[in-house]
Amino acid sequence: QMQLVVSGRGLVHSGGSLRLSCTVSRSTYDSSSIGWVRQDPGKEREGVSCMRTSDDITYYSPSVKGRFTFTRDTSKNTFYLQMDNLKPEDTALYYCAADSAGCGVEAFYYENMDYWGKGTLVTVSA
Repeated sequence: QMQLVVSGRGLVHSGGSLRLSCTVSRSTYDSSSIGWVRQDPGKEREGVSCMRTSDDITYYSPSVKGRFTFTRDTSKNTFYLQMDNLKPEDTALYYCAADSAGCGVEAFYYENMDYWGKGTLVTVSA
């Protein structure tokens, strides 16, 4: 059973920072794509960022590029989304997702991700 455990829920002011963590359990295969997806009422679901674990290639959506950074700690099988210069528009439930494919340099096909963690709430006040 694949399990994704997410932590990092928080409330911050505009311009502040927050880091989300996603710990991924082992499965019958090594997931090659790990990503972060966010959703807020009244807004479309958005693939924020992802990493292709075979070569650490990362993708960022235009809305967060330059402000968010996706890294990992292989010894802990944990992935981090460092969010800097947060804006009210970043307020949403953030989900960690994994699959054998879906992440590339220019696109994140999050619709096809098979394994999802529970959402963690990020609120950014004006």
